[in-house]
Amino acid sequence: MSASKYDVIAIGNAIVDIIGRCDDAYLTKHDCLKGHMRLVDAPTITALYRGLGESTEISGGSAANTAVGIASFGGRAAFIGKIADDAFGATFTRDIVSAGVAFSAAPSTIGVPTSCSLILVTPDGERTMNTMLGISTHLGDTELIPSMIADAKILYLEGYLFDRTEAKAAFRKAVSIAKAAGREVALTLSDGFCVDRHRDEFKALIRDGVDIVFANEDEIKSLYQVSDFSTAAKSAAVDMKLGVLTRGALGSVILSNGRQISIPVAPVAHVIDSTGAGDLYAAGFLYGYSQGATLEQAGRLGSLAAAEIIIQIGARPAKALKNLTHA
Repeated sequence: MSASKYDVIAIGNAIVDIIGRCDDAYLTKHDCLKGHMRLVDAPTITALYRGLGESTEISGGSAANTAVGIASFGGRAAFIGKIADDAFGATFTRDIVSAGVAFSAAPSTIGVPTSCSLILVTPDGERTMNTMLGISTHLGDTELIPSMIADAKILYLEGYLFDRTEAKAAFRKAVSIAKAAGREVALTLSDGFCVDRHRDEFKALIRDGVDIVFANEDEIKSLYQVSDFSTAAKSAAVDMKLGVLTRGALGSVILSNGRQISIPVAPVAHVIDSTGAGDLYAAGFLYGYSQGATLEQAGRLGSLAAAEIIIQIGARPAKALKNLTHA
């Protein structure tokens, strides 16, 4: 890769996470499907929040979490996302900048609030997400910063953001900027339901410009509309230049040039909160890959980062991940 200012620039939803603990009965009371993400309105967020005890507020969003993870490894990360001129917008900016990620978005004043997600964590570590999309989904061409995109080794795109026409156009423009500068493009499929909504467009994007695809087992099976992982992986190996497929406790599989590389999970004593495990796996992998590590080494860093994040509350590392590179 040629010289660059950033290792990775991520584009995604700028969301403030509100993380609280609850039991399964609380999920049932509020019609939350355990382990899933649902889109909600402001009154629903208020009702859920009111019944919780102590909670933690921190900037989040899938691609933003990955950018923070890369910075925690010692990488040079940047983020593009849309926030509002409100308290949550200020929280998001403060947190991501203090984590070492370059972020310079001008807050919007159109009246739509900054996006937020209330994450309910049950005693088994499972997280159930209730997300109010807010202003982040309004990202379009005008939020892109071409000079930053062209100056990053890897452009990382968050599939969650792909719902609106304006965001799709912004993604395609960002890909064209990165490609014109000789950079690589990575895409995370984000969620099985997200894949269901955009299957054909994701396949087209992968075919036309994506170099690295991140997906978990449900997402890759959804992409190819099959019921077993091995069949999905065979199709992915044909379509993708580099596929990085995570399988939870079964570890991960990296597909490249006819090779299928299995990476085991890094063991942990007890899962506290699985929020952000996929985001931090991507951070570890992209950090290693951008530094010239082998695919096996990059996958191992991904597993180590994922293991580190699931033994704490929240999707932002409490300790510097760069210490894991010596593990």
